[in-house]
Amino acid sequence: MAPAEGYDRSGMKDRVSGLARRIIPTREALVQSRFVRPLAARPELWRYTRRSVPRGIAVGLFVGIFALIPGVQIVGAALVCVPFRGNVPLAAGATLLSNPATTPMILLAALWVGSYLGLDADLTTLQSLIDQGAGLGEWTTWLVSSAAPALILGLLTIAAVFAVLGYGAAIIAWRWWTGRRRRLRLSRALAGAQRT
Repeated sequence: MAPAEGYDRSGMKDRVSGLARRIIPTREALVQSRFVRPLAARPELWRYTRRSVPRGIAVGLFVGIFALIPGVQIVGAALVCVPFRGNVPLAAGATLLSNPATTPMILLAALWVGSYLGLDADLTTLQSLIDQGAGLGEWTTWLVSSAAPALILGLLTIAAVFAVLGYGAAIIAWRWWTGRRRRLRLSRALAGAQRT
């Protein structure tokens, strides 16, 4: 299927890369933070290699889904990248999978998974809280009393599954990307050899 006339791929690429530059912290910005300054001083955490890219994606997905607290996610992913030698910018970007739009779905899925795995989250009470428009206090009471173990187990399970899937997808994407670069270099070299 041919792209629609007037469709500009470079414009979309520029918008996505501009968004990534605004959201993902740079190494220089992290050097200014006293909490993550030791991380920014380690250049191996900022390189894009075939090992650090999948590790960074896996760490970011795991921490992003399990933590679910916006400020904690990026800092937590950066800290977890140290022992696993993952790529910090990609880990920070991968935490964005859990955002205000996806968090309610992740929480509901985590409650369901936790209940499915044997911990009772009392989903009928959940439905009644939704129906009656419960306040923050009632939600907190329900979460702390009966749903917390199921929620934690569900978040842990979903985070682990997404981390493994992200790791595998990053390996496949890395191999495709490096293979594509090699083919382009080879075709340019052959084209240059044919001209001479």
